[in-house]
Amino acid sequence: MKVNIVMSTYNGEKYLAEQIESIRNQTFSNWTLLIRDDGSKDKTRDVIADFAKQDSRIHFINPNSTKNLGVIKSFHTLIQYQRADVYFFSDQDDVWLPDKLQVTLETAQTYQADQPLMVYTDLKVVNQDLQVMNESMIRSQSHHANTKLVQELTENTVTGGTSMINHALAELWTVTDDILMHDWYLALLATAFGKLIYIDQPTELYRQHAENVLGARTVSKRVKKWIRPHVLFSAYWDLICDSQKQANHLMALPLAPIDRKLIEAFVTIMDKPILERYQTLKKYGFRKNKAFHTFAFTSLILTKFAYKERK
Repeated sequence: MKVNIVMSTYNGEKYLAEQIESIRNQTFSNWTLLIRDDGSKDKTRDVIADFAKQDSRIHFINPNSTKNLGVIKSFHTLIQYQRADVYFFSDQDDVWLPDKLQVTLETAQTYQADQPLMVYTDLKVVNQDLQVMNESMIRSQSHHANTKLVQELTENTVTGGTSMINHALAELWTVTDDILMHDWYLALLATAFGKLIYIDQPTELYRQHAENVLGARTVSKRVKKWIRPHVLFSAYWDLICDSQKQANHLMALPLAPIDRKLIEAFVTIMDKPILERYQTLKKYGFRKNKAFHTFAFTSLILTKFAYKERK
């Protein structure tokens, strides 16, 4: 089995070496690490080049290019760069636990290779010094892990750095525009055309630090939105509308009739009168993973409060 690990870097010199070392210390060692730098201005490229010289399994795929593509297109380029049986996504600033690859591969090998597959795990949230802040990101932030299409349409619980996809799923990834994040879109593809499998075990330390672009939800991040209601409502609507755009990509693919109806109902719900919106929510069970977020989600869709059509 050919195992590729793909990593996109950007100004990650501070923690990058620690992450690469955690990959080198995996109990499963027959892998290839492909790293693409997305235009770093610090010494990230030097760190990558040094590791590539030390370890023949590590490849710096664009040593002579500093073009910035953005994280989604950068990862798509990495997936297309070299064919493998499975692909693991890696962030630049986390730390993998030693059996991450082995645990995921053992589960993946129980499924047929020609069936699109995504496998992901739980993770521990840590601070910049790797002190554990939360033992389970899934339980604390999402309540439970999603494995069904109807769940993933409205909320993603896949953290890219814990995930693996097989080649059958990689072949379905043909678009990079109008998707919220590659891990969410791949999870949609997996639930629509194959399997999305969750392993209830943390396999990485998910580092939170000042330079995080995304990261886990924190109290400070929530408060900044709560004290500015117009920002909060705008963020809710952006997420709803952007998730509809993302899901709409699947309509161009050969979906099963039942899944086509489900996705169509989701992407067109805001075009319907209030009674039909209510009936659609009830019929298909569109919701979030936590009760409060479900209340906010359904209330906004029913009332259209602060809604402005996004283009």
